[in-house]
Amino acid sequence: MATEDFKRKLTAILSADVKDYSRLMREDEEATVRTITAYRAAMAQLIQQYRGRVVDSPGDNILAEFASVVDGVNCAVEIQRELAERNAELPSERKMEFRIGINLGDVIEEGERIYGDGVNIAARVEGLAEGGGICISGTVYDAIEAKLGLEYEYLGEQAVKNIPKPVRVYRILSFPGAAAHRVIKAKKAVGRTWRNMALALMAILVVGAAVAIWQFYFRAPRLEVASVEKMAFPLPDKPSIAVLPFTNMSDDPKQEYFSDGLTDQIITGLSKVPNLFVIARNSTFTYKGKPVKVQEVAEDLGVKYVLEGSVQKTVDRIRITAQLIDATTGHHLWSERYNREPGDIFVIQDDITMEIMKAMQVKLSRGEQARLVVKHETTNLAAYEKSQEARAYILRYTREDVAQARQLLEEAITLDPGFAGAYAYLGWTHFFDARFGWTESRPKSAKMAFEYAQKALEMNDSLEYARTLLSAVYLVKRQYEKAIVEAERAVALNTNSALALGTLAGVLGCSGRWEESIIYFKRSIRLDPFPRINYLNWLGRAYFMTGQYDEAILASKKALDRNSNYLPAHAFLSASYSSLGREAEANAAAEEVLRINPKFSLESYAKTLPYKNKADIERYITALRKAGLT
Repeated sequence: MATEDFKRKLTAILSADVKDYSRLMREDEEATVRTITAYRAAMAQLIQQYRGRVVDSPGDNILAEFASVVDGVNCAVEIQRELAERNAELPSERKMEFRIGINLGDVIEEGERIYGDGVNIAARVEGLAEGGGICISGTVYDAIEAKLGLEYEYLGEQAVKNIPKPVRVYRILSFPGAAAHRVIKAKKAVGRTWRNMALALMAILVVGAAVAIWQFYFRAPRLEVASVEKMAFPLPDKPSIAVLPFTNMSDDPKQEYFSDGLTDQIITGLSKVPNLFVIARNSTFTYKGKPVKVQEVAEDLGVKYVLEGSVQKTVDRIRITAQLIDATTGHHLWSERYNREPGDIFVIQDDITMEIMKAMQVKLSRGEQARLVVKHETTNLAAYEKSQEARAYILRYTREDVAQARQLLEEAITLDPGFAGAYAYLGWTHFFDARFGWTESRPKSAKMAFEYAQKALEMNDSLEYARTLLSAVYLVKRQYEKAIVEAERAVALNTNSALALGTLAGVLGCSGRWEESIIYFKRSIRLDPFPRINYLNWLGRAYFMTGQYDEAILASKKALDRNSNYLPAHAFLSASYSSLGREAEANAAAEEVLRINPKFSLESYAKTLPYKNKADIERYITALRKAGLT
């Protein structure tokens, strides 16, 4: 598109979406569609009435623009009044509440569409609004502060995703309909006599004062809280927390690894506390880059507390904000801003971790305190940054990315030869080479993985991810008892490690202890509710081996929801259907195996299965043969 096709303009943007839309759809799709269709029509009519236009309306969202910011705010409060009256006629569980955010900003216009930070800020401000409520940006507040008879609550400067600078945000204070009525009164007062204007103003002030007294002295604040009853998992019997990925506020997108690394380090620090329940990185990072609600995260993951924050890094400064929220009450228990030199990152990590402990009232023994604030593996900032960047590459699980990670880790070790964690991660890069055939010699790569794991543990024997690496190597070498011992040591070092629990579950299963394998997989998945695809497949494998075929089918299907081309899950799905006598479904799953690998052969496949007991291999291969594979 040529540059001259774009047109810039200043406009007021209204962004709205439905609170709890997923729940409403899940409980009654038809009723939800009918309601949102009617509500959208009403909103569109009001937007037109206030001289605005609907720009887009995907899913449960509505985006509109107004030439006048006053019109935009008037329209928003009128929308909330109208929808409040409509909701009064619905059962409480079927009420449909919209959150509205308004921003005044510069946008790019292309045809009927608008783009740019002006739109993004409106969407982010909307995300801070309550159901049935309205939030506005500082630019909107500055434009309307003295023009409308409304009350506002300043929410402070908010760090929002993909916007470099914090945004001033205000909440319009009202109970359903009240704000709209005050606006209408203010508008009718225009053109009246000074006496009538004074009376109208006095009436507005009296109403405003009454509302303020009601809001702040008699009425509990309206907070959007997580419902314990709606949580996907029961709350643990100890304090539970999810650490959301810290937002990268730096101008350089390549600094993403630094904000992710800070998140990782906080999760690692918290997970060392045995009387705390910490959700794994793998699950919390599924929310990365998404406009999510803290309450929804808590319900998805089954936790009471959520930590969120942002990082801005320059050559000579790091600026970090963090806040801890009790999702079941909506209260902010702790928040802090740090503006330090980059070398202070290690102190900041410890400080955040300890402050979270205090806010959650977690009491630590002296030994636990020492373990929590253990000496950092490196105090060399350059080595630390290279290791964090390497971890980001490793987690992409491609040959090229793992090779790049290996180079960074070797550079980190050159900078700090005593950096135990770097040796452990370097070992993992060689293990992946051996596991996925990214090397000319698998035995040689496995040997190097083993040696680096041992070296890391010689420097720091409390690294559970070095123990899990050692366990994985032993399993590849078919040394089952040693694999179990190392996995058990990893779990003992960190009971909050989904990786350690999953590794133990895997090696127990391969050793023929399938019932125990299921128990540990369930514990791992509770800590990591959105688990790695191979864990879901391995759980399905354990269910198959214990004759629980329906559960095996469910686990395999969940794995395939993640990746429809994941051959092992299709294979176990086929074997499970075959074992139940459901021939058509077994054959269909077998065809998927052949679609992915037309050269698939049972003889070659059997040689890759790392099971100790030949009977387990024979049982599995027999079921696949019955499904039509050869």
